[in-house]
This record gives sequence, structure tokens and C-alpha cells, in this order.
Amino acid sequence: MTSPADRRSAPDESPTPVVAGFEDYEIPDSVHLAAPFDGVPPVVETVAGLERAAAAVAGGTGPAAIDTERASGFRYGQRAFLVQLRREGVGTVLIDPEATGSLAVLNEALAGVEWVLHAATQDLPSLRALDMEPDQLFDTELGGRIAGLRRVGLAAETEELLGYTLAKEHSAVDWSKRPLPQDWLNYAALDVEMLIPLRWAMEDLLREQGKLEWALEEFEAVRTAPPAPPRQDPWRRTSGITKVKGRRQLTALRLLWEEREALARHKDLSPSRLLPDAALVAAASAMPRTVPQLLATPGFHGRQAAREAPRWLRAIAEARNATELVPVTVRSDALPPVKAWEAKRPEAAARLKVLKPVVTELAEEHGLPTENLLTPEHLRRFCWQPPKSTGDQAVADRLRDLGARRWQVQLTAPVIGAAWRELRARKRAARHAEQQPQAGPPQVEPSRTEQVQDEQIQDEQPGTGPSPAGGEGAPAA
Repeated sequence: MTSPADRRSAPDESPTPVVAGFEDYEIPDSVHLAAPFDGVPPVVETVAGLERAAAAVAGGTGPAAIDTERASGFRYGQRAFLVQLRREGVGTVLIDPEATGSLAVLNEALAGVEWVLHAATQDLPSLRALDMEPDQLFDTELGGRIAGLRRVGLAAETEELLGYTLAKEHSAVDWSKRPLPQDWLNYAALDVEMLIPLRWAMEDLLREQGKLEWALEEFEAVRTAPPAPPRQDPWRRTSGITKVKGRRQLTALRLLWEEREALARHKDLSPSRLLPDAALVAAASAMPRTVPQLLATPGFHGRQAAREAPRWLRAIAEARNATELVPVTVRSDALPPVKAWEAKRPEAAARLKVLKPVVTELAEEHGLPTENLLTPEHLRRFCWQPPKSTGDQAVADRLRDLGARRWQVQLTAPVIGAAWRELRARKRAARHAEQQPQAGPPQVEPSRTEQVQDEQIQDEQPGTGPSPAGGEGAPAA
């Protein structure tokens, strides 16, 4: 198979041999792969079939390509309704986890085997819910980002690096449907058909760019990342919540959201299929008292809304009679919006204004997205609560504490430290000019005493608690 290095190099100018009868034939840039080379296997739907499949997988060689299909927007939660796996010597295996239950036996068969996933953060939660956990991970989507590919979808990467195009017409269908249509299964099998060749091509490209170690470190960070903690007050993420005015109306919104969540879980339906967020917002704002008033509220229409009307009215009545109302805002450790920094903490705003373009420029130099070089939240928190010293080591330690990986720290700490020291020097020069307006041009270079003082940043000592805006304690402006 042609390596990515060969495919991306300058075209060969030597004459192409001409075969009689094919003089007018043009070699296409890519080949459309309409079906798996080995066909679509039957779906494993029994525990006995799963055990046989696991035994076969254990006898395979090399990494295992894995993917899942979920019913997002149709069913409650993000569980997998189909698991696809492919390994050398085994071929493709399609498993219905709704029928088989836990895939622990398959996980045991893959002990010590590298998993190849595309956008692993999307699939790992549903795989873990089925008792599957990788010992090693290679993420072709994340690898593509680090390699600087313009498009990092599976089909786009497969076309650019391998020369095959894949159909993606069934990516957003209801995978809880049974039986699954044959063309859907064909699509699902194609998702893992070229994943292992893509993995090797991506490794070649990353090695060629000198980025392979960066990518491997990122893959391990994804594999070992702890599960995200439950959101505080998830109902506050309701779309359009800013239209709801008053604590009693907010209380009604929370109760309506919780009622919808409970009903969605019971019916195994996506909450938005029961009622859209806009309907909850409208009902919480209007707080109707009767069924006709409720059914006249935008979003409450159809037989299902009429059937469940008493449920929604009870939630609204509970809010109307509540003595303890939810607060308009809650304390949070989230940073305030950047646009508010100038008023709340101008020193932090000045740091971000200087450091953000420096990091962006560095990312462009290395040919990767800025967010992959350094997570934007890490840079914002660095600027909001910097270390006491502008030295490179202090900068590196702070970035590491915030969660930056080793390779990210090695690349960004020196440039962040240098830009920050330059900012401090300009501020010193400006202060000096204000203090001695008649003394002529100030000397930018500080004395040794000033350097020591600057290393300690005596005028920016960390605070001792959360800011009034709910952010971290940080140096005074």
C-alpha cells in the first residue's frame, strides 16, 4: 500500500506506461469503497455467539479496530446499539449489545491489544458501559489533528491517506431499530474496514513530521482520563434559559426539566423527543394553570402532549406553591467570560492579550490546531492565576498543574515565559517614565534588584479564595 509520505510527495514526472486499449483511461485520485472486501458478517445476537467471537478475536494478530453506533437523539443516554470490531486473521465482527449484554468476555480476549478508534472520546464511554476498557489506544482522528490534516473525519482521512472514499449516509440514523437494515450494517462494517490500514498510514505521517511521540502521549491521556464528573444543575443548560425571568419561573423550569428527564428515562427516549427545550422555557415563563392553557403554549401539541398534560401541570403547580426557590445564579469555579476580564482583573486580560497570539503563532509553526497545542482553558486559567515567577520553570510547573501534557509544556513554556517577561519589562518601562517624566528616555533593562523582585512578582500575590465572579483565587490586578 502506498505510504502517506509517497502520496503527499511531488508527482513522478517519468512517463506512464501505456497499455494497448487503455490509452484514454485516467487513473482516479481515489477509489470508492461501497462494501467490505469480505462482505458483511451476520450480527452476533447471543451470548454463545459472543463467546465464539471472543475466542476468534483472541486468536487474531495486531491491533483491533473498534467502533460503536449509538441512537443519539432517539434513545435516552449514549449507550451503544452496535459494536463493530476488526482484527487481522479474524475479519469483521458485528455485535448487538442489546441482545448480548456485557462484553466483558470480548474485553478479556483483547487484553494487551492496542485498540484503534476514530474520535475515541465519543466511543469510550459507551464501551466502558459494556465492561470494555483498552490497555492501549491509537486514535486516528486525534492523530489527524496533530498531523495538521485539514479534514479529520474518517472518510476524509481514509481518502487522503489511503485513496479510498467511504459512504457516510447512515451516520445519524436510529441504530436502536431492529432488525437493522442490511445497508446500515454495510455502512457499519465499512467504518472498521480501513481503520487499521489508516492507523499505520497515520503513524507513518506523524513519524515523518516528528510528531509521533506527541500523538502517543495524547492517546494515553485520552485512555487514562477519568470520567467527567456529573454536571452541577444540568437543567441550567436548557437552551433559551436566559428568557426565563424570576426565581419562581426558574424553579418551574427546573421541575419541568426533571420531570421530562424522568419520563425520558422511563420511556427510553431522548428527552428532546418528548418536549423540546423551547417548550419547557415557554411553559416555565407562562406558568399555565389548566390543560387548555398548557396546550396553547408553544411546543405542547399533539396527542402525547395532551396525554402527559397533568404531569407538566403538577410540576408547574409545585413551583407556584414552592417556598424555597432556586437562585438566579450559583457559585461556580468557572472563569468569568473573557470580555469581563478588563473590568474584573485587568492584569489577567493584559496577559491573555499578549500570550494568546503567541501560542497561536507557535501552533501554526508546528502545523497543528492551537487547541491541540495547548487547551484554551489551560491558557485562560494560567493568565487568570499565574505562577509567582515569570521564569520558564515556574511557567512549566503551572501549565503541568493545569493538565498540560509533557510535550505541550516543552513547546509552550519557553515562549509563554519569554512573552510574559517582555510584557513585564514594558510595564516597568511605562512606570519608570511616569515617575521621571523629565529624565529623558527610560532604561528598559531593570537592575538586578528589580529582576529579583520581578521573579517574585511581589505586586501580584495569589488570592486566598474564589473571586467574586466565581473564578479561582488569583494575583491582584
